[in-house]
This record gives sequence, structure tokens and C-alpha cells, in this order.
Amino acid sequence: MTPDLRTRYLGLELRCPIVASSSPLTGDPATARLLEGAGVGAVVLPSLFEEEILNEEIELNRALEAGTDAFAEALSYFPGIETFKGIGDRYLARLEKTKKELTIPVIASLNAATTGGWVRYARLMQDAGADALELNLYHVAADPGMTAVDREDTDLALIAAVRAAVDIPLAVKLGPSYSAFANFASRAVAAGANGLVLFNRFYQPDLDLDTFDVVNRVALSHPSELRMPLRWIAILRPQLGAGVGLAATSGVHSGSDALKALLVGADVVMVASAVLRNGADHVRTVRDQMVAWMTEREYESVNQLRGSASAATVANPTAFERANYVATLHSWSAPDDLVTA
Repeated sequence: MTPDLRTRYLGLELRCPIVASSSPLTGDPATARLLEGAGVGAVVLPSLFEEEILNEEIELNRALEAGTDAFAEALSYFPGIETFKGIGDRYLARLEKTKKELTIPVIASLNAATTGGWVRYARLMQDAGADALELNLYHVAADPGMTAVDREDTDLALIAAVRAAVDIPLAVKLGPSYSAFANFASRAVAAGANGLVLFNRFYQPDLDLDTFDVVNRVALSHPSELRMPLRWIAILRPQLGAGVGLAATSGVHSGSDALKALLVGADVVMVASAVLRNGADHVRTVRDQMVAWMTEREYESVNQLRGSASAATVANPTAFERANYVATLHSWSAPDDLVTA
């Protein structure tokens, strides 16, 4: 009998725990359909960025006001902008089109840094048909005047503001750099998050030695990056309870990666780099590997195996905490040629 891969995430019933994370592939309805055909349980659209919305508004106002300080008559010559389609409008149109063409859940994504009027786009995404919303918190705490408490309070206020704007399920995609992550995770849920996506990948800048320019280069993930999400999902699953959705992202490239995440308590796994590198059909490979492993070990469903290796169920839960640091250091041994050199 084929194992039942159905899972529940953010209150949504998914046919499979593999979710296509935000990437160029999910931003095009045509390639999103390929991902659906390959078997994903849901897709997350690329993020609508706060900075893009604000910058567009600033540039539009600057263009409209150009010359008004030179000729009083110019004030009566403002162009009509009723048909202007901005970044937000184009995003909503793409969301509507994707939702119409897919039968699986479509999750919109909003990348935010501050609370503000742009949060209204959360409501517009809901009105455009999004089944859920992923709030992507991505920032670098570089202001020496901002304390850790200030940073956390700002983020929690943002989560609460978005929660107040929508009725659909809300997931929050977090980075790992909060001072006391377990505490912040529980406070994020209290502020209105129905689920957490762990973790946001921070794309680090590079430096060109010839020009001294800061260079932006996208590096796809490696399976080793899954270790941090595994640790924190294992810790958080018993703390937050089964009612909070947990998604593992960063480093899911194979069926083995996906199974590890589910075993520590994830409801779904997010894939992006793997399908960007190998194509949408790679989802079938990951799914088949999962099915083969579950069949061999007589697991009947994802629900049966989920959380079997969380901090609440493993024999040594401290392996997910400080003890793991010591054991990992002692696990290294020098190559024979280095010892004998």
C-alpha cells in the first residue's frame, strides 16, 4: 500500500508535505503549473517587497511634481494616473492568475521591515484569492541604537499589524538571529502567527577586489544548511504544540532531507534551490524517495512518522541543545595522511 503523504499546514489540507518555496519558478504561472504537476502540495509566490512599493511611490511623486516649482501653470497639467499599474498591482494580477490556474493552495508572500500603510497589501492579497500569507521578516540589526528588545518588539508589532489586516492563515518566515529564539517564536505565535517558516536564508554580500564594489551573488543552498532548521523544529514542536504550523526551509534537496524534517516535527518542507538546480520534475524524485523509505519501514502516513524524533520523543533531547556542540567537536578525526605526515 502506498503511504499517505497528506499533511495539514496552516489549517490547509495538502496532498503532499513538499511545498514549492518562493523562487522565480513560483512567480510564473506556467512554471507553477509544472510544479503542481510534479506533485507539490502548495506554492509560495515570490515576495512583494516593502522597499519596492515605497520606492515606486516616491519616484512617481517625484515625476509628477517635476517642474511645478518653475511654472505655476504646471500645477494644472498633472497627468491622469488612473490606469497606472504599479508593482503591487502587477503582483496581485499574477496572484489572481496563478490562483485560477492551480488547484493546490497558493500562498502569497510579503517581505516587510516596518509597520505602515503598505500593510494594506496583505488585505489585497487575501482579496486576490491567496489561501494563506507568508510574512517574510528579513533585516540586519545594524543600528547600534536599537537593542534586541527594540528589534523584537518592532517585529512583533509588524506581525500583529499584518494579522489584523487579514483573516486567512498567516505564516512568519524568520531568521535565526534572535537572542532567545524559543522565546521569540512563542511570542510570534501569540502575536498572531499560525505557523513559522525556519529559516530565512541571508544572502551575504561579496566584494570585488578590482572595483571595491559590493557584489550581490545568489548562492543556492546546500543540504548541510538543513541542520539548523532540524534543531529548532525539534525543540519548538513540543513547546508550541501541534496546532502551530512548522515549515522547514533551506537545505531540502532529497527525500532523506524531507524525511528528517518531518521526523523532528515539521508539517511541510520548502524546496527552492533543489528545483532551481534540477528543474520542477525533481519534486517527483524527492517524493519517490520518501515513499520508498516509508514503504520499507512500513509507515502508513506522514502523520504517523511526524515528530517521531522531536525533543519530546528522542532518547536524548539534549542532543539538540548544548551537548550536541561538544559531541560534534569530538566527532572529528584527522585524516591518516595528516597524522603520519
